[in-house]
Amino acid sequence: MIFTVNEEVKKMKFVHIADIHFDTPFVNLSDRENFGELKRLEQRRVFKEVIEYVKINKIENLFISGDIYESQYIRESTIYYINNLFKEIPETKIYITPGNHDPITKDSYYNKFKWNDNVYIFKNEIEKIETEEVDIYGFGFDDYYCKSSNIESIKIENKNKINILIIHATLDGATNIEKIYNPISRKTLENIGFDYVALGHIHKNNFSKNEKIVYPGSLVALGFDELGKHGMVSGKIENGVLETEFIEIKQKEFSEEKIDVTGINSFEELIEKINNIENSENKLLKINLIGKRNFEININNLYKLIFNNNIIKIKNNTKINYNLEKISNENTLRGLFIKDMLEKLNNSEITEEEKEIIEKSIEIGLDALK
Repeated sequence: MIFTVNEEVKKMKFVHIADIHFDTPFVNLSDRENFGELKRLEQRRVFKEVIEYVKINKIENLFISGDIYESQYIRESTIYYINNLFKEIPETKIYITPGNHDPITKDSYYNKFKWNDNVYIFKNEIEKIETEEVDIYGFGFDDYYCKSSNIESIKIENKNKINILIIHATLDGATNIEKIYNPISRKTLENIGFDYVALGHIHKNNFSKNEKIVYPGSLVALGFDELGKHGMVSGKIENGVLETEFIEIKQKEFSEEKIDVTGINSFEELIEKINNIENSENKLLKINLIGKRNFEININNLYKLIFNNNIIKIKNNTKINYNLEKISNENTLRGLFIKDMLEKLNNSEITEEEKEIIEKSIEIGLDALK
Protein backbone atom coordinates (compact mmCIF):
# COMPACT_ATOMS: atom_id res chain seq x y z
CA MET A 1 0.00 0.00 0.00
CA ILE A 2 1.31 3.47 -0.91
CA PHE A 3 0.65 6.28 1.56
CA THR A 4 0.46 9.94 0.79
CA VAL A 5 2.50 12.31 2.93
CA ASN A 6 -0.68 13.46 4.71
CA GLU A 7 -1.88 9.98 5.64
CA GLU A 8 -1.35 9.11 9.29
CA VAL A 9 -0.16 5.67 10.38
CA LYS A 10 -2.50 4.42 13.13
CA LYS A 11 -0.83 1.74 15.25
CA MET A 12 -0.73 0.28 18.74
CA LYS A 13 0.81 -2.65 20.61
CA PHE A 14 -0.92 -4.51 23.42
CA VAL A 15 -0.79 -7.51 25.72
CA HIS A 16 -4.04 -9.18 26.76
CA ILE A 17 -4.42 -11.39 29.86
CA ALA A 18 -7.32 -12.48 32.08
CA ASP A 19 -8.43 -14.71 34.94
CA ILE A 20 -5.40 -14.76 37.19
CA HIS A 21 -7.42 -15.34 40.39
CA PHE A 22 -4.72 -14.24 42.82
CA ASP A 23 -4.98 -15.80 46.30
CA THR A 24 -7.17 -18.70 45.21
CA PRO A 25 -6.94 -21.18 48.15
CA PHE A 26 -6.62 -24.36 45.97
CA VAL A 27 -7.84 -26.35 48.99
CA ASN A 28 -9.57 -29.18 47.09
CA LEU A 29 -7.09 -29.46 44.25
CA SER A 30 -4.43 -31.50 45.97
CA ASP A 31 -3.93 -33.72 49.00
CA ARG A 32 -0.27 -32.71 49.13
CA GLU A 33 0.78 -30.43 51.98
CA ASN A 34 1.59 -26.81 51.05
CA PHE A 35 0.37 -27.20 47.46
CA GLY A 36 -1.79 -24.07 47.72
CA GLU A 37 1.18 -21.95 48.83
CA LEU A 38 3.31 -23.25 45.96
CA LYS A 39 0.57 -22.59 43.41
CA ARG A 40 0.06 -19.04 44.67
CA LEU A 41 3.81 -18.42 44.35
CA GLU A 42 3.57 -19.65 40.77
CA GLN A 43 0.79 -17.12 40.10
CA ARG A 44 3.11 -14.36 41.25
CA ARG A 45 6.02 -15.61 39.15
CA VAL A 46 3.94 -15.92 35.99
CA PHE A 47 2.37 -12.47 36.45
CA LYS A 48 5.83 -10.98 36.91
CA GLU A 49 6.90 -12.59 33.62
CA VAL A 50 4.02 -10.81 31.89
CA ILE A 51 5.19 -7.48 33.31
CA GLU A 52 8.79 -8.22 32.23
CA TYR A 53 7.59 -8.98 28.70
CA VAL A 54 5.64 -5.71 28.60
CA LYS A 55 8.68 -3.80 29.86
CA ILE A 56 11.23 -5.37 27.50
CA ASN A 57 9.01 -5.06 24.43
CA LYS A 58 7.82 -1.54 25.25
CA ILE A 59 4.16 -2.54 25.07
CA GLU A 60 1.93 0.52 25.19
CA ASN A 61 -1.25 -1.10 26.51
CA LEU A 62 -1.94 -3.94 28.95
CA PHE A 63 -5.52 -5.26 28.89
CA ILE A 64 -6.64 -7.29 31.94
CA SER A 65 -10.13 -8.66 31.33
CA GLY A 66 -11.30 -9.44 34.84
CA ASP A 67 -10.84 -11.84 37.75
CA ILE A 68 -7.38 -10.62 38.69
CA TYR A 69 -8.06 -11.78 42.22
CA GLU A 70 -10.51 -13.67 44.41
CA SER A 71 -12.51 -11.11 46.40
CA GLN A 72 -13.21 -13.57 49.22
CA TYR A 73 -9.54 -14.43 49.82
CA ILE A 74 -7.43 -11.56 48.48
CA ARG A 75 -4.88 -10.10 50.89
CA GLU A 76 -3.78 -6.48 50.91
CA SER A 77 -0.16 -7.61 50.58
CA THR A 78 -1.04 -9.24 47.25
CA ILE A 79 -2.66 -6.01 46.02
CA TYR A 80 0.56 -4.16 46.92
CA TYR A 81 2.53 -6.79 45.01
CA ILE A 82 0.39 -6.34 41.88
CA ASN A 83 0.50 -2.55 42.03
CA ASN A 84 4.26 -2.45 42.62
CA LEU A 85 4.71 -4.43 39.42
CA PHE A 86 2.48 -1.93 37.61
CA LYS A 87 4.84 0.80 38.82
CA GLU A 88 7.66 -0.91 36.93
CA ILE A 89 5.93 -0.15 33.60
CA PRO A 90 4.96 3.54 34.00
CA GLU A 91 4.84 4.15 30.24
CA THR A 92 2.28 1.37 29.76
CA LYS A 93 -1.42 2.14 30.14
CA ILE A 94 -3.13 -0.64 32.13
CA TYR A 95 -6.85 -1.18 31.61
CA ILE A 96 -8.75 -3.44 34.02
CA THR A 97 -12.34 -4.66 33.71
CA PRO A 98 -13.47 -6.24 37.00
CA GLY A 99 -15.16 -9.64 36.61
CA ASN A 100 -17.49 -11.83 38.61
CA HIS A 101 -14.75 -12.94 41.04
CA ASP A 102 -13.38 -9.42 41.63
CA PRO A 103 -16.36 -7.08 41.12
CA ILE A 104 -15.93 -3.36 41.76
CA THR A 105 -18.02 -3.17 44.91
CA LYS A 106 -17.95 -0.34 47.45
CA ASP A 107 -15.44 -2.15 49.68
CA SER A 108 -13.35 -3.76 46.94
CA TYR A 109 -9.68 -2.95 46.52
CA TYR A 110 -10.58 -1.37 43.19
CA ASN A 111 -12.28 1.36 45.21
CA LYS A 112 -10.40 1.60 48.49
CA PHE A 113 -6.83 1.13 47.24
CA LYS A 114 -4.70 3.88 45.63
CA TRP A 115 -3.61 2.35 42.34
CA ASN A 116 -0.69 3.62 40.30
CA ASP A 117 -1.34 6.51 37.88
CA ASN A 118 -1.03 4.28 34.79
CA VAL A 119 -3.95 2.05 35.92
CA TYR A 120 -7.52 2.62 34.77
CA ILE A 121 -10.34 0.51 36.25
CA PHE A 122 -13.65 0.42 34.38
CA LYS A 123 -16.87 0.91 36.35
CA ASN A 124 -20.28 -0.75 36.00
CA GLU A 125 -21.32 1.20 32.94
CA ILE A 126 -19.87 1.33 29.47
CA GLU A 127 -17.04 3.85 29.33
CA LYS A 128 -14.85 5.07 26.51
CA ILE A 129 -11.25 6.16 27.02
CA GLU A 130 -10.03 8.33 24.16
CA THR A 131 -6.43 8.67 23.05
CA GLU A 132 -5.06 10.25 19.91
CA GLU A 133 -5.17 7.03 17.89
CA VAL A 134 -7.29 4.64 19.95
CA ASP A 135 -10.74 4.57 21.55
CA ILE A 136 -10.95 1.94 24.31
CA TYR A 137 -14.37 0.82 25.55
CA GLY A 138 -14.86 -1.16 28.74
CA PHE A 139 -17.30 -2.36 31.38
CA GLY A 140 -16.78 -3.80 34.87
CA PHE A 141 -18.91 -6.10 37.03
CA ASP A 142 -20.23 -4.44 40.20
CA ASP A 143 -21.63 -7.72 41.55
CA TYR A 144 -20.93 -11.44 41.31
CA TYR A 145 -23.49 -11.68 38.49
CA CYS A 146 -24.32 -9.54 35.48
CA LYS A 147 -27.24 -10.30 33.17
CA SER A 148 -26.44 -7.50 30.73
CA SER A 149 -23.81 -4.83 30.13
CA ASN A 150 -25.78 -3.18 27.32
CA ILE A 151 -22.95 -3.72 24.85
CA GLU A 152 -25.36 -3.61 21.93
CA SER A 153 -25.85 0.11 22.59
CA ILE A 154 -22.25 0.95 21.64
CA LYS A 155 -21.85 2.89 18.42
CA ILE A 156 -18.34 3.36 17.07
CA GLU A 157 -18.00 7.13 16.83
CA ASN A 158 -14.70 7.34 14.96
CA LYS A 159 -13.94 4.49 12.58
CA ASN A 160 -10.75 6.21 11.52
CA LYS A 161 -9.33 5.35 14.95
CA ILE A 162 -8.47 1.95 16.40
CA ASN A 163 -11.44 0.72 18.48
CA ILE A 164 -10.97 -1.75 21.33
CA LEU A 165 -13.41 -3.42 23.74
CA ILE A 166 -12.21 -4.88 27.05
CA ILE A 167 -14.80 -6.93 28.93
CA HIS A 168 -15.45 -9.92 31.18
CA ALA A 169 -18.27 -11.85 29.53
CA THR A 170 -19.78 -15.09 28.27
CA LEU A 171 -19.64 -15.28 24.49
CA ASP A 172 -22.69 -16.93 22.88
CA GLY A 173 -23.78 -18.49 26.20
CA ALA A 174 -26.66 -20.94 25.85
CA THR A 175 -27.36 -22.23 29.36
CA ASN A 176 -29.11 -20.38 32.19
CA ILE A 177 -25.87 -20.35 34.20
CA GLU A 178 -23.92 -18.80 31.32
CA LYS A 179 -26.59 -16.12 30.92
CA ILE A 180 -25.91 -14.60 34.34
CA TYR A 181 -22.27 -13.79 33.52
CA ASN A 182 -22.73 -10.93 31.07
CA PRO A 183 -23.87 -12.81 27.95
CA ILE A 184 -22.90 -11.22 24.64
CA SER A 185 -23.06 -12.54 21.09
CA ARG A 186 -20.26 -12.75 18.59
CA LYS A 187 -22.58 -11.38 15.91
CA THR A 188 -23.28 -8.27 17.99
CA LEU A 189 -19.57 -7.63 18.49
CA GLU A 190 -18.83 -8.16 14.81
CA ASN A 191 -21.62 -5.78 13.80
CA ILE A 192 -20.31 -3.04 16.10
CA GLY A 193 -16.97 -3.31 14.35
CA PHE A 194 -14.25 -3.42 17.03
CA ASP A 195 -10.69 -3.92 15.84
CA TYR A 196 -10.08 -6.18 18.85
CA VAL A 197 -12.24 -7.53 21.69
CA ALA A 198 -10.26 -8.49 24.82
CA LEU A 199 -12.47 -11.02 26.63
CA GLY A 200 -12.16 -12.64 30.04
CA HIS A 201 -14.11 -15.27 32.02
CA ILE A 202 -13.61 -18.49 30.03
CA HIS A 203 -10.44 -20.23 31.22
CA LYS A 204 -9.73 -22.07 27.98
CA ASN A 205 -8.27 -19.83 25.31
CA ASN A 206 -9.91 -19.61 21.88
CA PHE A 207 -6.83 -18.11 20.26
CA SER A 208 -6.30 -18.39 16.54
CA LYS A 209 -3.98 -16.28 14.44
CA ASN A 210 -5.32 -12.73 14.07
CA GLU A 211 -8.76 -13.57 15.55
CA LYS A 212 -10.42 -10.33 16.67
CA ILE A 213 -12.64 -11.67 19.51
CA VAL A 214 -10.32 -13.43 21.94
CA TYR A 215 -10.28 -15.26 25.26
CA PRO A 216 -6.62 -15.60 26.33
CA GLY A 217 -7.68 -18.22 28.90
CA SER A 218 -6.58 -18.25 32.53
CA LEU A 219 -3.03 -16.98 32.93
CA VAL A 220 -2.19 -19.86 35.27
CA ALA A 221 -4.02 -23.20 35.13
CA LEU A 222 -6.29 -23.46 38.16
CA GLY A 223 -7.26 -27.11 38.01
CA PHE A 224 -7.48 -30.39 36.12
CA ASP A 225 -10.27 -28.98 33.97
CA GLU A 226 -7.78 -26.47 32.52
CA LEU A 227 -5.39 -28.72 30.66
CA GLY A 228 -3.07 -27.41 27.95
CA LYS A 229 -0.94 -24.30 27.45
CA HIS A 230 -1.48 -21.06 29.35
CA GLY A 231 -0.12 -17.58 28.78
CA MET A 232 -0.94 -14.25 27.14
CA VAL A 233 -1.90 -12.75 23.81
CA SER A 234 0.49 -10.19 22.33
CA GLY A 235 -0.87 -8.06 19.51
CA LYS A 236 -0.26 -5.19 17.15
CA ILE A 237 -2.74 -3.18 15.10
CA GLU A 238 -1.41 -1.02 12.29
CA ASN A 239 -3.58 0.71 9.70
CA GLY A 240 -6.48 -1.63 10.37
CA VAL A 241 -4.39 -4.81 10.20
CA LEU A 242 -4.35 -7.00 13.31
CA GLU A 243 -1.43 -9.30 14.10
CA THR A 244 -1.52 -11.48 17.22
CA GLU A 245 0.41 -14.34 18.77
CA PHE A 246 -0.16 -16.51 21.81
CA ILE A 247 2.85 -16.51 24.09
CA GLU A 248 3.03 -19.49 26.40
CA ILE A 249 4.46 -18.89 29.86
CA LYS A 250 6.17 -21.97 31.20
CA GLN A 251 4.46 -23.43 34.23
CA LYS A 252 3.48 -26.83 35.53
CA GLU A 253 0.68 -28.27 33.43
CA PHE A 254 -2.16 -30.30 34.90
CA SER A 255 -2.37 -33.83 33.54
CA GLU A 256 -4.46 -36.92 34.29
CA GLU A 257 -3.56 -40.59 34.08
CA LYS A 258 -5.79 -43.65 34.54
CA ILE A 259 -4.64 -46.87 36.16
CA ASP A 260 -6.87 -49.94 35.80
CA VAL A 261 -6.42 -52.07 38.93
CA THR A 262 -8.39 -55.05 37.60
CA GLY A 263 -5.26 -57.09 36.91
CA ILE A 264 -3.39 -55.91 40.00
CA ASN A 265 -3.41 -58.36 42.89
CA SER A 266 -1.96 -56.41 45.83
CA PHE A 267 -1.49 -52.97 47.33
CA GLU A 268 2.27 -53.33 46.89
CA GLU A 269 1.86 -54.05 43.18
CA LEU A 270 -0.27 -50.90 42.81
CA ILE A 271 2.45 -48.82 44.48
CA GLU A 272 5.00 -50.20 42.02
CA LYS A 273 2.70 -49.34 39.12
CA ILE A 274 2.31 -45.75 40.30
CA ASN A 275 6.03 -45.36 40.97
CA ASN A 276 6.77 -46.49 37.40
CA ILE A 277 4.86 -43.51 35.95
CA GLU A 278 7.27 -41.19 34.18
CA ASN A 279 8.18 -38.30 36.47
CA SER A 280 7.94 -35.08 34.47
CA GLU A 281 8.93 -31.96 36.39
CA ASN A 282 6.59 -29.86 34.24
CA LYS A 283 3.42 -31.79 35.11
CA LEU A 284 1.05 -31.95 38.03
CA LEU A 285 -0.59 -35.36 37.95
CA LYS A 286 -3.97 -36.64 38.99
CA ILE A 287 -4.20 -40.44 39.13
CA ASN A 288 -7.62 -41.96 38.51
CA LEU A 289 -7.83 -45.55 39.80
CA ILE A 290 -10.46 -47.50 37.88
CA GLY A 291 -11.55 -51.11 37.39
CA LYS A 292 -12.34 -53.95 39.83
CA ARG A 293 -10.06 -54.15 42.84
CA ASN A 294 -9.01 -57.30 44.67
CA PHE A 295 -7.68 -55.54 47.77
CA GLU A 296 -8.38 -52.53 49.98
CA ILE A 297 -6.94 -49.25 48.73
CA ASN A 298 -5.91 -46.75 51.39
CA ILE A 299 -5.25 -43.42 49.67
CA ASN A 300 -3.41 -41.93 52.66
CA ASN A 301 -0.99 -44.84 52.69
CA LEU A 302 -0.45 -44.46 48.95
CA TYR A 303 0.76 -40.88 49.39
CA LYS A 304 3.25 -42.03 52.01
CA LEU A 305 4.73 -44.70 49.73
CA ILE A 306 4.93 -43.06 46.30
CA PHE A 307 8.00 -40.96 45.52
CA ASN A 308 6.70 -38.82 42.63
CA ASN A 309 5.92 -35.49 44.33
CA ASN A 310 4.19 -34.21 41.18
CA ILE A 311 1.31 -36.59 41.86
CA ILE A 312 -0.95 -34.21 43.75
CA LYS A 313 -4.27 -36.07 43.62
CA ILE A 314 -5.31 -39.73 43.65
CA LYS A 315 -8.96 -40.57 43.08
CA ASN A 316 -10.26 -44.05 43.85
CA ASN A 317 -13.02 -44.85 41.35
CA THR A 318 -12.62 -48.62 41.60
CA LYS A 319 -15.30 -51.17 42.48
CA ILE A 320 -15.04 -54.29 44.65
CA ASN A 321 -14.18 -57.38 42.63
CA TYR A 322 -16.74 -59.66 44.30
CA ASN A 323 -19.86 -61.43 43.06
CA LEU A 324 -22.02 -59.96 45.79
CA GLU A 325 -25.25 -61.63 44.64
CA LYS A 326 -23.60 -65.03 44.81
CA ILE A 327 -22.13 -64.35 48.26
CA SER A 328 -25.52 -63.13 49.57
CA ASN A 329 -26.98 -66.61 48.87
CA GLU A 330 -24.40 -68.34 51.08
CA ASN A 331 -25.72 -69.83 54.33
CA THR A 332 -22.91 -68.19 56.27
CA LEU A 333 -22.26 -65.09 58.36
CA ARG A 334 -20.61 -63.59 55.29
CA GLY A 335 -23.74 -64.30 53.23
CA LEU A 336 -26.05 -62.72 55.81
CA PHE A 337 -23.79 -59.64 56.03
CA ILE A 338 -23.78 -59.12 52.23
CA LYS A 339 -27.54 -59.69 51.97
CA ASP A 340 -28.13 -56.96 54.54
CA MET A 341 -25.66 -54.58 52.86
CA LEU A 342 -27.15 -55.15 49.39
CA GLU A 343 -30.57 -54.14 50.70
CA LYS A 344 -29.04 -50.88 51.88
CA LEU A 345 -27.10 -50.43 48.64
CA ASN A 346 -30.18 -50.96 46.46
CA ASN A 347 -32.18 -48.32 48.31
CA SER A 348 -32.96 -45.70 45.66
CA GLU A 349 -33.10 -42.92 48.27
CA ILE A 350 -29.48 -43.10 49.41
CA THR A 351 -27.01 -40.42 48.33
CA GLU A 352 -23.79 -41.05 46.39
CA GLU A 353 -21.82 -40.35 49.55
CA GLU A 354 -23.85 -42.92 51.49
CA LYS A 355 -23.37 -45.39 48.66
CA GLU A 356 -19.60 -44.97 48.85
CA ILE A 357 -19.70 -45.56 52.62
CA ILE A 358 -21.71 -48.77 52.17
CA GLU A 359 -19.35 -50.04 49.45
CA LYS A 360 -16.37 -49.33 51.70
CA SER A 361 -18.10 -51.15 54.58
CA ILE A 362 -18.65 -54.17 52.33
CA GLU A 363 -14.99 -54.23 51.42
CA ILE A 364 -13.80 -54.00 55.02
CA GLY A 365 -16.41 -56.52 56.21
CA LEU A 366 -15.52 -59.11 53.56
CA ASP A 367 -11.85 -58.67 54.34
CA ALA A 368 -12.57 -59.33 58.07
CA LEU A 369 -14.80 -62.36 57.32
CA LYS A 370 -12.33 -64.19 55.09
